[in-house]
Amino acid sequence: MIRELTREEFTKTFLSSNNKSNALNPEILTTAKKVLDEIQLNGDEALRKYVLKFDGKVPEQWEVSEEERKHAWNEVSEDVITALQKAAENIRNFHRKQLQNSRMMDMSEDIISGQLFRPLERVGIYVPGGTACYPSTVLMNAIPAVLAGVKEVIMVTPVRNGKEIAPILSVAADIAGVNTIYKIGGIQAIAALAYGTESIPNVDKIVGPGNAYVAAAKSLVYGTVGIDMIAGPSEVAVIADDHANPVYIAADLIAQAEHDKNARTFLVTTSRKLIEETQKELEKQCAVLPRKEIATAAIKSQSAALLVNDIHTAFEIVNQLAPEHLEIQVENPLLHLSKVQNAGSVFLGEHTPEAIGDYFGGPNHVLPTSGTARFSSGLSVDDFVKKITYLYYSEEALKQAAPSVIAIANEEQLVGHLRAVEKRLQEGKE
Repeated sequence: MIRELTREEFTKTFLSSNNKSNALNPEILTTAKKVLDEIQLNGDEALRKYVLKFDGKVPEQWEVSEEERKHAWNEVSEDVITALQKAAENIRNFHRKQLQNSRMMDMSEDIISGQLFRPLERVGIYVPGGTACYPSTVLMNAIPAVLAGVKEVIMVTPVRNGKEIAPILSVAADIAGVNTIYKIGGIQAIAALAYGTESIPNVDKIVGPGNAYVAAAKSLVYGTVGIDMIAGPSEVAVIADDHANPVYIAADLIAQAEHDKNARTFLVTTSRKLIEETQKELEKQCAVLPRKEIATAAIKSQSAALLVNDIHTAFEIVNQLAPEHLEIQVENPLLHLSKVQNAGSVFLGEHTPEAIGDYFGGPNHVLPTSGTARFSSGLSVDDFVKKITYLYYSEEALKQAAPSVIAIANEEQLVGHLRAVEKRLQEGKE
């Protein structure tokens, strides 16, 4: 089921710059731009037009009312509510440790420098909510924003049957601390958050996953607002030795593959026997999976197994791949953590499936995909904070620094910079 490739084949197929999976479709970008431009120009009128076109019905009111939010709690089982509350607490505990305080970095009688940490004013969270509902997405995106001190956290999500959002998403929003929920999705939701309309305020940053149209819209509004990332299909790489359990590995590969036909799963191992046994398990487990068509398609077309001579080579290859999720299923996995250079998040040992990170463990599940873990990180409190530096020089300190500043300004031929210093020195002599 899963292709076994040589290292040369693996490199050509998955590590070449021509094979990155997060490229945006030009036709989708064109569609997104048209919708964005019209909503920016015409506000609610255009918003209603495109909601009717794409969703078939315009909600009676955009905002989810307080009564609707209260009622949603009656529609969700106690077991699920308890699970979400426990998950939220784990996420809070992990992200709370990321908080930083404003601080002075250098202080003397004549020079003071430092850094201020200031939360964003208003953030928009996009949450898919049509055929599939992901309350974990609400928790992972909203909790870091709330902890960072964002004053207003807005959530947008599509309605079901043109009437209401999924109750589970409303409950998750309450648990996470979301201030306002709007019944809107797709490109039109991104447009409303970026530009604002008569009914929906604009935000400073948009985070959260979506389909190709949402990703395209986010890419186009970047600069008007901040965004978290342009996410590609989900992916997992498993590094394993002959101590690994093929039942667990197959289950973890399938867990990613069931997301999307374009999801990518990789097994890099020192054991041929493990590849053979994992192949059998993939066939067996996919056969009874509700989303078996999706998972099977992803495993057959977007995935690979690679046999290597040693664990060091496995890490070398996976660091080039820079996967969203990396599982290390080897003997004494903690001893190998230092070998990880590029990955969104790492899962150590056979009892740490990536699924626990998706829902419950604490670290964020919004992670870089398609090799972007080479230069970026998963969502954190830092994504909702601005870092503002400050500097103070006394007259004496300026005199001491002036020769160096003037020399550099002369070299760069920026006379205005030079004079900004000289004028102060001349004034001090008068």
